[in-house]
Amino acid sequence: MAYEIPVTQARAELADLINRVVYGGERVVVTRHGKPLVALVSAADLERLEAPQEPPGDRVATSVSRVGDTTASAPREGHRFGIAAEHRGPNPS
Repeated sequence: MAYEIPVTQARAELADLINRVVYGGERVVVTRHGKPLVALVSAADLERLEAPQEPPGDRVATSVSRVGDTTASAPREGHRFGIAAEHRGPNPS
């Protein structure tokens, strides 16, 4: 949870707030009229926030594509579970 402080108080305590963020590992949210305005985070936190992230959809597709062909290992499983279709790959025979 971040430490919240009004902007008027943050102005007077900026040096202390910077120390809390850098050395205390805190995150400080500066508010105006009770609403979040800006956040003070460490440079390390900022680097993590700005680092490119792999979209979740790509990871799922990669995992599924690695499963491989299951028809050879369990040819009758489709009938057992009531599955009407099967994947035959790029060259159906």
